[in-house]
Amino acid sequence: MPEDARWPISYAEIAALAEVQRPVPTTWARRHHDTFPEPITQESGRPLFDGREVIAWLLATGRGNADPRKLRAELALHTLAGWRGRLPARVLLNGLTALICLRQQQDAPLGGYDWPSLLRRAARLDTEDTFLLAELRALAEPNMAPGAEGAGTALAALADELVEAAYTPAEAFDWVLDARRRLEAQELIADEPAPVLTRALARLCGIAEVDDGATIATPYARSGDLLAAMHAQAAPDAGHTYLAADPDPDFVRLVRRRMLAREVYEFKLDVTVGPELSLDDWGDPDVVLCALPYEPGETRNALTVLERIQALTDLLDAGSTAVVLGPADVLVRPLPPHGDADRLRRSFLTEGLLKTAVSLPEGAFPYRPGYRTAIWVLTRTPERERHGLVLLADLSARSLTEQALDALVEDVHIFRSAGWQDDRRHTPRHAVILPAKVLDDRPGTAFTPQHRPHETRYTRAVMERPERISRLEIRLSELVEQVRQELSSLNGHAVLRTHAVLRSEDRPVRRTTVGRMLQDRRLRRLPGHRIKDEHIISDGGYAVLGSAEVLGAASVGARRIDPLLFTAAYDHANLTRPGDVIVTMNPEFGVHVDEEGLSVVAYPARVLRARPDAERPVRPRVLAALLRAAAAEHGRVNGAVRASWRLEDLLIPDLTPDEAERYDALLAEIERRDALLRAGITALEDLNRLTAAGLADGTLTLLPTPHTV
Repeated sequence: MPEDARWPISYAEIAALAEVQRPVPTTWARRHHDTFPEPITQESGRPLFDGREVIAWLLATGRGNADPRKLRAELALHTLAGWRGRLPARVLLNGLTALICLRQQQDAPLGGYDWPSLLRRAARLDTEDTFLLAELRALAEPNMAPGAEGAGTALAALADELVEAAYTPAEAFDWVLDARRRLEAQELIADEPAPVLTRALARLCGIAEVDDGATIATPYARSGDLLAAMHAQAAPDAGHTYLAADPDPDFVRLVRRRMLAREVYEFKLDVTVGPELSLDDWGDPDVVLCALPYEPGETRNALTVLERIQALTDLLDAGSTAVVLGPADVLVRPLPPHGDADRLRRSFLTEGLLKTAVSLPEGAFPYRPGYRTAIWVLTRTPERERHGLVLLADLSARSLTEQALDALVEDVHIFRSAGWQDDRRHTPRHAVILPAKVLDDRPGTAFTPQHRPHETRYTRAVMERPERISRLEIRLSELVEQVRQELSSLNGHAVLRTHAVLRSEDRPVRRTTVGRMLQDRRLRRLPGHRIKDEHIISDGGYAVLGSAEVLGAASVGARRIDPLLFTAAYDHANLTRPGDVIVTMNPEFGVHVDEEGLSVVAYPARVLRARPDAERPVRPRVLAALLRAAAAEHGRVNGAVRASWRLEDLLIPDLTPDEAERYDALLAEIERRDALLRAGITALEDLNRLTAAGLADGTLTLLPTPHTV
């Protein structure tokens, strides 16, 4: 590694590296000050450590939750990043992947050989210079930046280190390509789908169920993510043949190295330069997986895109499958009726080729976040086996998560297993199956589901909607009657009166601060507790009150903790008492009065507890209201890290006992009326939401209002 390449990391980055919570590295540094690495510099007051020393300490002590293999790989990849100033990113990645491939091909470490010896071995392996020789020679070019003369030998040692950490050359190769972004080699990743989508596309091909010895093809292979994903999901002894093509010769060489590192050898691999696959020696493919090359919307031509897909389907024999990722505005969005593109798109239906159309959300291509995409699954089936059905799914409003894609893959797998027909024993969860003729009879229509699956009307949530709506109607009637009774019990005093008047100048108000009340033992301050996320539950136990609950961002009681776990894991922690005032200053000021007690206060929130034995006891409700008003005058300025005043310094009126008693009674009445109004608003919102949901999905209807005489 270059001597001047340093890896300064902060406490937060150490926590992420070791897969622990943020305060843990700080505790390590304090408790193990004799062995923990010393800071190498300061940045904005934060200590920064040498990442190499930190990883060495983690590996030596076994602390943290990270896999040692991952730690060693992170160290090696940062070593790789240290060469960025001396070698172009593309040369760096090409050279290291070529060395990993060379190690795999000779089945022996590269250490112990000088650079000329390694080049001679590479020349014997790659006699026609088709996959690695040029990349290795580029590491010894005389026009490199100063200090890069020994790059080849250093990278050879790094390749050995990566393979030993990863156990296999294939995994080490993938680790290097995973570092494309941090090495600023964006051109190698700009046209690759997100990793979670890449894995799902390979599964949609049904690669795990394909017969042994099948031919797998990937046009527009780019850096080979799709091809590698299919190889990773295929059976280890499947013996498939892998074909790929790409117009960029550098990508072609990279894909060859990547598949050779995966032990797919020349007699089972053919990667060609250009837009078309080499099929003369292999025959038609059994599976085609393709991500169509990106084109800007301004120049994208729908007919051209569909013609590319048509060319792919011409390669399919009976029973063969193609999975295509392409622009949503062509594959699933409405097209001009009866135009050439519309007629060609509907021909995939009439010929029985299109089996599944899926709308995806933005983010399928991380480097093109606004690019909307869709998936087509096409299979050529004999005419006698066609059922004229197509599965449509719309994930455009969902996050592109592993869970959502797993459900999609399962729906398509069930549809395929049933022979591309509707199997009532297994209905799709997030898709609908309908006759292809429905779309074919509507020229230009979108290939998206226009209604929810019929089975969704039999879910418990749908079946219980009328009953829940009836309960809400009863609840609203009860609230109205409660308000009517309370107003009648007030004997003409239904209007809320504060009796507020201007204070006379000869009776100025006394003022105090939280700090002074703490000194006078009128208040007691208790800290919040650092509750681990994995200890939070949603039902039962003690309520957890943190900044989110105090600020109203989360409802009180939504987060809870098991009492036995709380007692065992937080033996020094305390529960709140009725009337405790919960205060937070981060991310902004907030205050909440815990009327019931028996709650757990989570840091950074803390407790102000009134002392009942004080000479002038503090009323919690009054204190909370006055603190809220004082904090509003001293809020945090935009761009400031902290509020302008500390909690202890906030200046509030020190009301006389009579004033405090009257104000407390007023606040209690306001809270009581507020609770009634909020209960009514909540019931109305729930009623509105349930009715709208039922009408929107077609499971509810409204009867005429009965006329009474």
